[in-house]
Amino acid sequence: MTDWLDIGPTPPGESCAQLGSDNYIPRARCECRSYIAQLRRVIGPEPAGARLVIKSHQHDFGAYLSVACEFDTDNQPAVEYAYRCESDGPDEWDDQAKAELHRKEAFHGNVD
Repeated sequence: MTDWLDIGPTPPGESCAQLGSDNYIPRARCECRSYIAQLRRVIGPEPAGARLVIKSHQHDFGAYLSVACEFDTDNQPAVEYAYRCESDGPDEWDDQAKAELHRKEAFHGNVD
């Protein structure tokens, strides 16, 4: 069976694009992509049965984006990977993510 675990839109110690703000979707998508890349640098690539994705969630004020790990509940390495992303992920952006986000500012506005 497939399940998923919400990891969040950015590392927990960082601010993120706010739903309803100018250019929210492109900014949030950029942040999520950077977070996925950083999770892969810190935790490692997904094992078979696990996949880091950008998930859209409905809210009263519109859809918001977040990183999630989809995983096969019958695959123990995939389950462990998902929970490691949640518990052992980075608290802040690393230098590579900061550089990537900074390059995107010109296109999407300030990405804090």
